[in-house]
Amino acid sequence: RLTGSKLSCGEGGCGACTVMLSKYDHVDKKISHYAINACYTPVCSVHGMAITTVEGVGSTTKLHPVQERLAKSYGLQCGFCSPGMVMSMYTLLRNNPEPTALQIEHCLGGNLCRCTGYRPILEGFKTFAQNGCCGNPSACNASRQDEDNVLSRLFEPSDCTPYDPTQEVIFPPELQTSDELHTKTVRFVGESLDWIRPTSLEELLILKTELPAAKLVVGNAEVG
Repeated sequence: RLTGSKLSCGEGGCGACTVMLSKYDHVDKKISHYAINACYTPVCSVHGMAITTVEGVGSTTKLHPVQERLAKSYGLQCGFCSPGMVMSMYTLLRNNPEPTALQIEHCLGGNLCRCTGYRPILEGFKTFAQNGCCGNPSACNASRQDEDNVLSRLFEPSDCTPYDPTQEVIFPPELQTSDELHTKTVRFVGESLDWIRPTSLEELLILKTELPAAKLVVGNAEVG
């Protein structure tokens, strides 16, 4: 009953269904976050990982800085694409709290919008960039530069809440303390699907020999 993630194209082309997938690498001891299209991601494929939807960003009483800057920069009209935009930008910040403007543009490459023309969305999100305004007027003078063009700005970045990565929700400890969920073969059998996740190349080759008609799914939208 979480209705923030939207179903639009249904084939991974618009980004309205974007959610954040988080997983812990027990070899490198590192948490990684990925913006994924929920519309073609089988739920059994995320076994042992954490999923964050837009409902997990901010709250009903306080907007997350990503949400606040999207709203203050007039980056939404109908709002259908907005949750996906938020989740793509949010995922980038979880991996890199100080991205470049180019990285911000790239992270939104899979999110389509038919209303805004993208300029206000990018202007809002680029305030997170290394060479943009950090939202804290005492620590950043970017918002005071180019005073002659003040009317060309859609909003005042210094009025926004600074982004503080230490205030984010932590990765679920139960998924980090044990690698049991990642080292064991997983098999889910449903009415129309038999999903198997092998843990080694040898096991995969054996399964492929036993089940020659089985399809390999490795993030492939056509198959998934």
